[in-house]
Amino acid sequence: MLEITLHDGPARLGKWKNLITPTILDAEKVKVVDNQAMPLDVPRALAEWSVEETIRKAQDGNREDMAVIHGAKYPDLRVECAQELEKMGYRDFVVANIDKLLKRPRDLLEMMVAIREAVNPNSSLYVPFCDLNFIPLLSYLGVDLFGDASCGYHALLGVMLTPDWNYPVDEYEIYEKENYDLDYSGLLYYNKNSMDFVIREVKAHMKNGTLRNLVEMRCASAPETMAALRILDMDHSDFVLKYSGLY
Repeated sequence: MLEITLHDGPARLGKWKNLITPTILDAEKVKVVDNQAMPLDVPRALAEWSVEETIRKAQDGNREDMAVIHGAKYPDLRVECAQELEKMGYRDFVVANIDKLLKRPRDLLEMMVAIREAVNPNSSLYVPFCDLNFIPLLSYLGVDLFGDASCGYHALLGVMLTPDWNYPVDEYEIYEKENYDLDYSGLLYYNKNSMDFVIREVKAHMKNGTLRNLVEMRCASAPETMAALRILDMDHSDFVLKYSGLY
């Protein structure tokens, strides 16, 4: 269970299993309860079946492991799934289909706001995969835990991750290959350091009450993130104001 120590908007600085959140988890070591996977774009009947099966399978799971919030593209099913899993005693949740949701800003915002509002504030949300420029926004939405899967994935593709952009090293000669290790191991090391920097940056801004400034700066780096921020402000202002102080 997450112990919240500070809010900066909807974002939460907290303690989770001796770690200070937001934090990075080794995606390969995260234990996930058995669940029924389902793509994002499916008919509602299939999404309902996925939720039912996920809840059924979770009954025999370890409550210390991550439970998965399914429901495909239907926010109400996601909320139902999360709340039923909470009733069983689960407190740490994986948001399913996050790779697809990140490319659909409106669906992302509707889903994340609905889930964060529905579950216990002390329950944690885990995103196993995302580009680094999404981390400030997702933290702002109340995500606490981030997997490092994108670091290895992009290293395999020969892509260098930075806080603002992803650079294919064959197209952008930022470092000379003769002087720097730009093979898989070198890129993996660089990408993990970049992700660590972004998480540290988010925490520092949260402590100083300036996370919103960082979110706006990072969201300007890609159309998906900028669209998500605009939708957040237009359609979910109550969610933001609920946690924002008056000056």
